[in-house]
Amino acid sequence: MSTSKKRSDCPISCSLDIWGDKWSLLIIRDLMYAKQCTYGDFLKSEEKIATNILASRLLMLEENKLIIKLDHPESKAKVLYKLTQKGIDLLPVLIEVNLWAEKYSDIPEDQKMMLKEVKKDKEAFINKHIKELSKGIH
Repeated sequence: MSTSKKRSDCPISCSLDIWGDKWSLLIIRDLMYAKQCTYGDFLKSEEKIATNILASRLLMLEENKLIIKLDHPESKAKVLYKLTQKGIDLLPVLIEVNLWAEKYSDIPEDQKMMLKEVKKDKEAFINKHIKELSKGIH
């Protein structure tokens, strides 16, 4: 952990220091679905993240090697953000958060459909999506 100060040696606490705030998890979520995003793409999410918070979280996620910055193929003024393998490995965590939310919240129909697939064979679902997300990662 480069910029994060460890509060304790507890594995949960150490993990939350890196990705545990809501904005970081939403950035990771967006990259899980879109595979890559620009700064502007993140600003368009319905949660309306402030620009200063977005910049801070992107930097922190990059410093902790959960995301990488790539050159944008169509614009020198833009960069693409993409998950690293370390970031992709959070997919099972996000699946469990979704399952918990389904149990205790009203969730959109498309999420319900995705979770129906997860429940058929969670391990196969996770492995398939990790493989898809991992394409092109060295």
